Amino acid sequence: MDVVFTKNAPDAIGPYSQAIKTGNLVFTSGQIPINPATGNLVEGGIAEQAEQVCKNLEAVLKEAGTSIEKAVKTTCFLKNISDFTAFNEVYGKHFTSKPARSCFEVAALPKGALVEVEVIAEL
Repeated sequence: MDVVFTKNAPDAIGPYSQAIKTGNLVFTSGQIPINPATGNLVEGGIAEQAEQVCKNLEAVLKEAGTSIEKAVKTTCFLKNISDFTAFNEVYGKHFTSKPARSCFEVAALPKGALVEVEVIAEL
């Protein structure tokens, strides 16, 4: 099992890693829309936040030796399920391979984020 870390994505805000490589898979931790350069949540609504989440995931997966195109499963958490359509527009631009997915509304996310996404990808 190998821990994955890149400065091109936000540091973990707790006792966990950005991702773990094991066997031929990479399991990312959930990414929220933090700009790694500033350490702050990006400004804007669901579209801007979803875009940053995808950029963060792309950076972690790249560091792990894979890519977003090799995603096999995602789990998506939305603060408000009414953002589902707008979230899907951004998500669909990045996850063109159409991995399996679950999407849930949750009561709250860290730092007041509107979205969090985790990925399982093949190496």
